[in-house]
Amino acid sequence: MAFRLRRATVADLDAIMAIESSTFANDAWSSESMRGELASTHTVYLVASDQDAPDALAGYAGLLAPRRSGNADIQTIAVAPSARRRGLGRMLMLALIDESRGRGATHVFLEVRADNPNAHALYDSLGFEQIAVRAKYYQPDGVDAQIMRLAL
Repeated sequence: MAFRLRRATVADLDAIMAIESSTFANDAWSSESMRGELASTHTVYLVASDQDAPDALAGYAGLLAPRRSGNADIQTIAVAPSARRRGLGRMLMLALIDESRGRGATHVFLEVRADNPNAHALYDSLGFEQIAVRAKYYQPDGVDAQIMRLAL
């Protein structure tokens, strides 16, 4: 399966939210929050589709990276179940890391649920290191958030 990435727009909101709510059942972002992220000048959101089915989203990822701030923060990433284990998560992450560099960031940060070993494996393989823990950050589950950083 070959994927194509493009910049997300507010027109993608419903498709993004379908993946968001199915992936993050207990702590999904609200449509209003996601709409604000998509419209912000300080964020870049990407959506992915299979080249053979360009109208169906296979995943998305978002980055907060105000230009010349020196830092970037990966806000969210999710891949539809039908597209998992095919390299799309890595593709999205690499695109956001490249965008971070282009915006002058020297570090990229992210938070990940402590109970998500697949995400940890991906982030570790990309060179992220754990720097802190936010205890019981993800609610209502009470799961810790591990804060990770990548030096660019």
